[in-house]
Amino acid sequence: MRAGQEAPGGDVSDPGAGLRLSQLRQRLRDHGARPLHEERVLRLWSQAMPWGSERRRPCDFLPRTLDLALPAIVADLEALARIHLRQASEDGSERLLIALRDGQTVESVLLPREGVCVSTQVGCAVGCVFCMTGQGGLLRQLGSAEIVAQVVLARRLRPVRKVVFMGMGEPAHNLDNVLEAIELLGTEAMIGHKNLVFSTVGDPRVFERLPGMRVRPALALSLHTTRAELRARLLPRAPRIDPADLVEEGERYARLTGYPIQYQWTLIEGVNDDDVEIEGIARLLAGKYAVMNMIPYNSVSGLPFRRPAWEKAAAIARTLHRRGVLTKLRRSAAQDVEGGCGQLRARALSG
Repeated sequence: MRAGQEAPGGDVSDPGAGLRLSQLRQRLRDHGARPLHEERVLRLWSQAMPWGSERRRPCDFLPRTLDLALPAIVADLEALARIHLRQASEDGSERLLIALRDGQTVESVLLPREGVCVSTQVGCAVGCVFCMTGQGGLLRQLGSAEIVAQVVLARRLRPVRKVVFMGMGEPAHNLDNVLEAIELLGTEAMIGHKNLVFSTVGDPRVFERLPGMRVRPALALSLHTTRAELRARLLPRAPRIDPADLVEEGERYARLTGYPIQYQWTLIEGVNDDDVEIEGIARLLAGKYAVMNMIPYNSVSGLPFRRPAWEKAAAIARTLHRRGVLTKLRRSAAQDVEGGCGQLRARALSG
């Protein structure tokens, strides 16, 4: 897909997509795996556990045909993704540039408190005007196995008990692969369902598909403004859904799952930090089962947007608290190393 084209639908079968977990499962079955064997192999991989030890080897619990095929399967899993570059931040986070098998790269972020942020696409088609990733358009989809592979790499470096789908890409534009990854992460990988956080600009298919999932993740909705016309300018290829309607969809999902909706608000000086927006947020979110995550903008070289002063951001958060909106003022991870989404990848490509 070229930059600027519309994003693909939820059925991802194009040749540009990477390895899917369904293909991996079929390969295991073709080598004699029964459901218990399949689950055990996927559990060992997704939890970054050793494949064998002196006390117990794969041949002790796998059919012989699968045991013989396992080294090649493991080699292919190892080749899915590798860490190309690591960049630590003073806030305890660490940004990883992940090299994929075809030479493309994506970013993951190790977060404080045992979390990891993963990418779902190489690039992004939404084109958010304040985001580095959005400037280059969408190059290809990640397969569900490539998404899980980012978690595996993270688990080799730190404990991981939370996965947020907030890296490069719009998860709703790669819906089948993302939901397949979530299913595995919430079962064999042993991640709590509410600790799987699906972030989206608000594609209607999300609200159709997620309620019927065996593993229903928490939901983070990128709001950024309460004004429909401004949202259309900031997120030019996001679905044209009024912010009030987006909040109502979120509220229904929150009540269904029992998890509060996380609303994401990138706070940009002179764009969405005025009194009109504060009133709009209070009107939409007061009394809702929701958390407002307000994140001062992580400046991107070459883009005309700036981060407001921390004092102003804190004052906005206090005002919203008084108006009945649970607001968390967050620091964007890795600000001290210019770690906004897509920046590490851009620097690596230009260098």
